[in-house]
Amino acid sequence: MRIWQADFYRRPQQDATGEVFWELFICDATRKFEYEAKCSQREANSSWVVSQLQLAAVEQLPDVIQVFRPQCLSLIEQAGRSLGISVEPTRRTLALKQWLQEKHYPISLEKPPPVPLRENLWPEEWRFATLPAGDVTEVFSDRPIPILDMPEFLLPINLGLASTLPIPGVVIYGGRRSMPLALWLQAARPVALNYLAGAPDGLVLEASLVDRWIVATFEDQDVAGAGKVYEQRKLQSQGLHFLLVQPDDSGMTYTGFWLLREE
Repeated sequence: MRIWQADFYRRPQQDATGEVFWELFICDATRKFEYEAKCSQREANSSWVVSQLQLAAVEQLPDVIQVFRPQCLSLIEQAGRSLGISVEPTRRTLALKQWLQEKHYPISLEKPPPVPLRENLWPEEWRFATLPAGDVTEVFSDRPIPILDMPEFLLPINLGLASTLPIPGVVIYGGRRSMPLALWLQAARPVALNYLAGAPDGLVLEASLVDRWIVATFEDQDVAGAGKVYEQRKLQSQGLHFLLVQPDDSGMTYTGFWLLREE
């Protein structure tokens, strides 16, 4: 599958005449392919993006274009529809962000305050947990789990993590809500699950491009201590962590499993 990463945004600086320009950046995950172009404010529309995608492709258009910036998502989606290209909103555009940083181009995004999950999705119980890095693939890849999200680049072996290193995570026992919760999570496109100290403390899910959701709140000091350990372990695992949803604590049935890392 041919995948591009793209950004189309207003240039931070104006030219000598005060003209505002928009810049289009396109690359693949290896950056062996890179393409950039710019246009004036009045030209910045989906038709111009279509023409540039065709120029960049030469002979073969991509199957998917990944976009991390909400402000340009609709324009690129319109262009994608015109050319029959799927557009995937994702924070995981590592090559593109690296390129933009080298050009001193802004990539930080404003995020809204976290909002609570719908009441019918709140977990019955949950806990912090760990799993040896060497067991991640073995335990979950061969099980009949309805929803399984384990990107290749996040597998511990591909991050160079020792097999005995504890990978931190959160296990949610959803009971009858397990499947509705797992389906909602998959649609929300989880990125990271963070412990945040406050009054009360909480677990906040980073999802999609800038979405933030309150998964749980608590005031228990022991749980808060476990949350701090959870964050410390994320530092040791290069940010890798997991989210597991299952009906109960029997260990017999899993509903959903995600490998996560902040982007």
